[in-house]
Amino acid sequence: MFDAFNRCADPAQLERHASWFDPAVEFYHDTGGVTWTREAMLANTRRYVCGHFTRELVPGTLVVHPVRDFGAIAQGQHRFCQTGTGRCEGLTAFTIVWQRLHDGQWRITRVLSYGHRANPGA
Repeated sequence: MFDAFNRCADPAQLERHASWFDPAVEFYHDTGGVTWTREAMLANTRRYVCGHFTRELVPGTLVVHPVRDFGAIAQGQHRFCQTGTGRCEGLTAFTIVWQRLHDGQWRITRVLSYGHRANPGA
């Protein structure tokens, strides 16, 4: 998912990124507000992300908790790196709710992106 997100300026990679999300995904962003659908989320990704920055998982921060009879909850932190300069100056936390579908595929149903701040190590 991060790989496709980071290359979303390529329409095929944006479509690959989109494939991870349920059509009715809810995306809660502390500074950007809430989007209620995959299409709204993708519109924001196209406008504000693709070609502007990438994300990098902060090593050691990813924790995944199983949710019985549903899927999993993933939590972690990632840095934002500017495409032009490569500088990784932003840091945020995320929580992602994953649903395991009957065919064994995984789909994201909820995302929380919060605690956006400057990266003190930048």
